[in-house]
Amino acid sequence: MTYGEIKNLLMMMDNPADRLEMVMDIGAQSSKVPDGAICTEILGCSSFVQICRQDNNFFVNADSALVRGVAAIIVSMVDGKTAQEIREMDIAGEFSSLGLNLGTGRLNGVDSMIRFLKNL
Repeated sequence: MTYGEIKNLLMMMDNPADRLEMVMDIGAQSSKVPDGAICTEILGCSSFVQICRQDNNFFVNADSALVRGVAAIIVSMVDGKTAQEIREMDIAGEFSSLGLNLGTGRLNGVDSMIRFLKNL
């Protein structure tokens, strides 16, 4: 699923609980990490999460359904882009525009994921 498709789905929902349920569904539907992908554990997240990369394609592993969904949304923004293109993006602003109701701990994890991607 592309980031544009994900954003459209989330914007159609008014109920915050429904939106978080959709985030978990997005995580459940995200692509499996292929063999040979390089994975990095993201420190600063309240749950275990890895962002994995194979060429310019990104994948996620996480031990929480919600975190997997959040990470899947973030990597969908950068999938197929070069490191330079990612550095030029406003990932935090775009993620914030989704209006997801996440707690402070989860938002710290979002910041850690974005920081990792910006430093590729």
